[in-house]
This record gives sequence, C-alpha cells and structure tokens, in this order.
Amino acid sequence: MLRNILKAIRISIVLWLLTAIIYPLLIFGVGQLPFLKDKANGSIVYNLKNQAYGSTLIGQVFTSDKYFHPRPSMVRYSQGKQGKPTGVSGASNLAPTNPKLINRVIETANELRDENLQPTADLIYTSASGLDPHISIKSARIQLERVARARNIKQEEIIPLINRFTDSRFLGIFGEPGVNVLRLNYTLDLNEFNRKQNQ
Repeated sequence: MLRNILKAIRISIVLWLLTAIIYPLLIFGVGQLPFLKDKANGSIVYNLKNQAYGSTLIGQVFTSDKYFHPRPSMVRYSQGKQGKPTGVSGASNLAPTNPKLINRVIETANELRDENLQPTADLIYTSASGLDPHISIKSARIQLERVARARNIKQEEIIPLINRFTDSRFLGIFGEPGVNVLRLNYTLDLNEFNRKQNQ
C-alpha cells in the first residue's frame, strides 16, 4: 500500500514538472526565437519614444481626421479606466430587430454622410470580437481624401502605404483582403516626423 502511494506521488511530481514547468518553459523559449519573438510577444509597435503605440493584432481607436478610422467596436480593449488595457472583447449581442442596434447603425451612417464618406459595412457594423484590426480596401480608399487633406500631403503618397499594409486572404482563400489600420497610421506618423526632421 505504502509503495503504491509513493509511486503515485512520484508520478504526480513528474507529471507536474513536465506539464507545469518544462513544457511552458519550452514553449516560451521557442516563442523567443528571433523569427517568432515579435508575434509571441503580442506584435507590439513602439513609437519614436519607445512607448507602446499599440498591437497590430488588436483594433485601436483613432478619431483624428489625420488618421484612418478603424471599424466601430462595442468594447474598447485598450481603453479601460485611466487608459489601462481592459482585456475585454466581444460584440453587443443585440438582435437585428433591436432598436438600440438600428439606432446605432443609422447614427453611424449619418455621421459618415456628414463627413461626405460613403457608408460601408465595416465602417458601420462592429466585428464579432470587437478587436478586428483591419478595414476593407474600399473603406480605406473612402477615407483617403480626408487623411491626405488633414496631413497636407498628396493622396498618391498614401496609396502605396495602403497597398503595403493590406493583408491578403488567409491561406489565399479565406476572408477578404484587409488594411491593417494601426500599421498604416503608425507609418503615416513616422513619415510625417521624418519630413519635419528633414525640413
């Protein structure tokens, strides 16, 4: 009996070491390899002051005219109290017939029309997760004139950036191509900073 108890304890300790220490450390070590480190650590983009600008995997809030605006979201993953990350994701779960949803959609569409922007599905409807970092190429092109005017640059200077930060379909067949809003806005800020430095 005592022998079986000791054997069970030894097996439990070995399994604990394997699953709670060795395996996590191995996975962490693999994630820190040079070609995986960026993705494993959250794909964080840093500004010129070495401060976190945001993650290319998570939709961020941009409201200024000089930025491309992302999809609307029912949650603000990165904007909890005092600007701290909330870690929250999700949709409103409102039914298509719910007056709150209908009113929000109409209000958003009217805001876009007031800005002389053609309403598109991804600028009106929220994503299921609330974290989608992409907008469609059409939605980016619609905002092109406003961003170029606000930054006092030509639209032709921004178009190559839209193309550069357009991610293709997953595995070439799933979904639609999408423009990563954070990467696009970050590069616009970086180019603007470099222009000012060279003047």
